[in-house]
Amino acid sequence: MSEFSAVYPTAAPVGVDSTRPSIARVYDAALNGKDNFEVDRAILEQVRAVAPDACELALANRDFLIRVCRFLAREAGIDQFLDLGSGLPTAENTHQVVQRINPDSSVVYVDYDPMVLAHSRALLMGSPRTTIVDADIFRPSEVLTHPEIRLALNFSRPIALFQIGTLHHYLGEDSAALMQTYVDALPKGSYVAIAHFFDPETPAHSTLARNMESVFLQSPMASGVFRTRPQLQSMFANLEMITPGLTLCDNWWPDGPHLTPLSPVRHCIAGGIGRKN
Repeated sequence: MSEFSAVYPTAAPVGVDSTRPSIARVYDAALNGKDNFEVDRAILEQVRAVAPDACELALANRDFLIRVCRFLAREAGIDQFLDLGSGLPTAENTHQVVQRINPDSSVVYVDYDPMVLAHSRALLMGSPRTTIVDADIFRPSEVLTHPEIRLALNFSRPIALFQIGTLHHYLGEDSAALMQTYVDALPKGSYVAIAHFFDPETPAHSTLARNMESVFLQSPMASGVFRTRPQLQSMFANLEMITPGLTLCDNWWPDGPHLTPLSPVRHCIAGGIGRKN
């Protein structure tokens, strides 16, 4: 259970519609969180009907985020982070990981889910180097010109931009162009991290990916696209990929060897980091 759940123990924050599913709350349910409603859990159960281990998509995504944060803060020396579509706070959030390595790191979360905003603001109260901004991450101009973001981050110095577990909820055909807009606005030396639902186009896993996609798209949430390797790679624009490049999230610098084979579901989410030179 997350430490901020007690802020709203019996009621949803103002502005939250508990009858409509939320992307952030479905993820929270997949992570075994407590900040979700029956409508969110129902979607998760529908996906689990075609992929019993579907919750591992969220777990692999979260583990990838944590390893990416450690790499960028420690090895790359980045001290500015723009986390797009941050979702509901849970254990080991971006600011907690990077500020443990460098307490002077600045972190800006961006989301527009009322429940995310309410819980995050409660958690971040009294944290001067961390803030959350209400904006639509699929409207880059809205994010890049936001006065709070411009105040918190110095765009003349390298920034780490995260789209981790977000872009598969963008249904447009121009996801590469959307990311190019973000990349163009970043200073040299910046990094972009992406994790995304993945269709590996293999006999063993492609059907599973498309079955999960079908459930997501036909649910009230109506998003959750599983894109192919070329589609995902195009989102990194002309960035220099950090070894091992675009790969399964579990295979991006794991904390140790895989002593057991990855589950089929874990073959259906990929990620990587690119650097702007």
